Amino acid sequence: MTFSDIMGSLGVAILLIAFLLNMLKIIKTESLVYSLLNLIGAGIACYASYLIHYFPFVILEGSWCLVSLVALIRKL
Repeated sequence: MTFSDIMGSLGVAILLIAFLLNMLKIIKTESLVYSLLNLIGAGIACYASYLIHYFPFVILEGSWCLVSLVALIRKL
């Protein structure tokens, strides 16, 4: 497994954990934790996509990261 594989897997795992916790009603989409998990997960996934030069996902994950950052700032 390459470094980019590890980073991509970590980022996606964090995003899926946020989704699972929300679906199980452990955290709400409006919570600080949810936004933080999305910011970190999308940021790591964006970086992994950049490492493998797959720019459609750089744009997708980068956008997800920016939206999460805005949500996080609004909560603070």
